[in-house]
Amino acid sequence: MNDQSKDKTSRVTLHDVASAAGVSKSTVSRMLDERLPSSQSTRAVRVRQIANDLGYVRDVSAASLRRGKTGMIGVIVPRLTDTVMAMLYESLTRAAVRAGLFTIVAATEDDPDAVRHSADILLRRGADGLILATARTNDVVTRELAEKGVPYVLTLRTDEHSPASVGDDKLGGYLATRYLIDLGHRRIGLISGPDYASSAIGRRQGYLQAMQEAGLEVDDKWIVGSSFSIDAGVDATDKLMSLNNRPTAIFSVNDNTAIGALSKLAELGLRVPDDISLIGYNDVPVVSHLPVPLTSVRVPFDQIASGALELLSMKMTDVEVPVRLATPTLIPRRSTKRWSQD
Repeated sequence: MNDQSKDKTSRVTLHDVASAAGVSKSTVSRMLDERLPSSQSTRAVRVRQIANDLGYVRDVSAASLRRGKTGMIGVIVPRLTDTVMAMLYESLTRAAVRAGLFTIVAATEDDPDAVRHSADILLRRGADGLILATARTNDVVTRELAEKGVPYVLTLRTDEHSPASVGDDKLGGYLATRYLIDLGHRRIGLISGPDYASSAIGRRQGYLQAMQEAGLEVDDKWIVGSSFSIDAGVDATDKLMSLNNRPTAIFSVNDNTAIGALSKLAELGLRVPDDISLIGYNDVPVVSHLPVPLTSVRVPFDQIASGALELLSMKMTDVEVPVRLATPTLIPRRSTKRWSQD
């Protein structure tokens, strides 16, 4: 049996083609590289014909690894069922296409061990660098990546030491709270998100700054910790509405928890915004189409995504890179109104 009758179920290698053609592997590689001008010499045509007859398929990933670049960027998110993360990934994909790159995503349920495992898999599959939307304050995983010299940047959240492209969460929290204060609210509740997420921390800082500037005391019970889920918004609103001195307005640090708040308020027979005003954060598409369209703080995902890729490019050339902030915008809708009953 000659080389040209090689079992098609086996992967045909450059060595197989070189052996059949009687030339070196480097010659075969050069003649089959689609990125190079196609030679029409007799030898080149013969090599390509032999490769075709043998069923050779160029292994793009292996070739890219030999060059040291694959053009692939690994993106790690908590979950793609979260609209915010899906919007971020779409923005990253668009920015990558413009840069001649492509992205691959891994979801980790916000578990640090899963983040570590996903990073390892993506790098072993040839990712040139990583963009992580899973960072926690004082994150151990990102410190491990830095120690290994892995090119990475963070997005949406920071960890206090890594390069990152994020929204200005403190400003966003301030804008939301200041808007409610300007509408006459003095008792403003906060559904504050998880303590490990810098985004939630920044929005809480903005809330506190606005309240302090307005000379308003904050009852500790008005600040309720939560995750970023709809169910967490339901539970947090239940706690706020059970208070004797309950708020007349709620600022929720993401739209999911705000949607949960809307659900609980309706269950309690409270009307938004007549009985209580409500503001969310991120301005995901659905909130403008709710029965009561939600006032929200819009995050510029496209700007954040472009910034993340630019920072990653700088990181891969060993340039010191900073945290890059994108400015959020308050989008008023019908879930908020002037309060005059105090």
